[in-house]
Amino acid sequence: MLLLVGLGVPIAYAIGIASLITALVIGIPMEAILLKVSDGVDNFALLAIPFFVFAGALMAEGGMAWRLVNFANIFVGFIRGGLAMVNVLASMFFGGISGSSIADVSSIGSILIPMMKKQGYDDEFSVNITITSGTQGIVIPPSHNAVIYSYAAGGAVSIAQLFLAGFIPGVMIGLSLMVLSFILATRRNYPKGQLVPLREAIKISGQAFMGLITVIIIVGGVIGGIFTATESASIAVIYAFIVTLFVYRDFKFRQLPKLFHNVINTVCIVMILIGFASGFAYLMALMQVPAKATHFFLSISTNKYVILALINVMLLILGTIMDMAPLLLICTPILLPVVTSFGIDPVHFGIIMMLNLSIGLVTPPVGSTLFVGCAIGKVSIERVSRKLWPFWLSMFIILMLVTYFPIFSMWIPMLAR
Repeated sequence: MLLLVGLGVPIAYAIGIASLITALVIGIPMEAILLKVSDGVDNFALLAIPFFVFAGALMAEGGMAWRLVNFANIFVGFIRGGLAMVNVLASMFFGGISGSSIADVSSIGSILIPMMKKQGYDDEFSVNITITSGTQGIVIPPSHNAVIYSYAAGGAVSIAQLFLAGFIPGVMIGLSLMVLSFILATRRNYPKGQLVPLREAIKISGQAFMGLITVIIIVGGVIGGIFTATESASIAVIYAFIVTLFVYRDFKFRQLPKLFHNVINTVCIVMILIGFASGFAYLMALMQVPAKATHFFLSISTNKYVILALINVMLLILGTIMDMAPLLLICTPILLPVVTSFGIDPVHFGIIMMLNLSIGLVTPPVGSTLFVGCAIGKVSIERVSRKLWPFWLSMFIILMLVTYFPIFSMWIPMLAR
């Protein structure tokens, strides 16, 4: 698989080809692998993914991004380096709608990166704060990555619990980046904005509130047990459709075919990947890879903190060369038996994995969110990467806190149990 990826074969097909070759080598009928591929996408819970993607795309294209930027400006825009903090806070709000770092950077970044550069912020700083704050959508609910992790764990991990567990870590990322922004802004004398008048603040809040209700529908419905993640996502699509076309009116019916095309492209990539990963996981189970991985880690240490450190290092390295979804699908069946043997909660481990792999999204050479941010900011990856380390370090510190202090991710789920 790694050889095929190195040759430039798309990751989904690399997984599929590797699975078929492995089946031939160990004497498993091809039909068995293809049935597993088919079964992999024949899962009602996975319908949540296209609905989440579609709802996020509707809100991104329907004017939600700039309304959230204005809304965030009310709270932090007047502070030194306030526009950078607006970037972080707007990403936090938008992450609760789109659940995608790329959608976040594409929408928020296209508005704020040019604005920040115009007001005197360095090009590299503008891009770095945008791409790192965009990773909040990975863990802040609703996250389709949480759905993928739950699926990769065999459906044994509650999506609602994962949603709850992502709140505090997601906010922690945002707060750490805001503190970093203030420190760098003070040192570099970046500008600060003006306080928003009360009357205008009320008007802006009213405009943003209609979009933020999407989060309440999705998260509140799932957590409250009113409907499943799939049902909540489908309801969110209907609500987003009504708001963007009939309330905001920034999105027109003639734009729907292009939006459908983009959403279908994204969903097809994800579903093909899930299907092939199911065949891959089936072969790993036959070859006892999870059991061998557990034995390997136990041979190194019986201390769970050491094991977590080793797993984090491994995932950080893998995250620089592979995207998040395939790593969740490949690594979860291998690593989950290891961590559960040490008494680590699967929900807690899911948040660790998502936080860890989100760092890979902004780390070269294969950081998809990094590429999008550089394209929007019209800055080379080399320039941005050289000044990425303070932002990377900030995210890494949060990863370590969440890893070794489970209360940060498990406090809210424990209250809800």
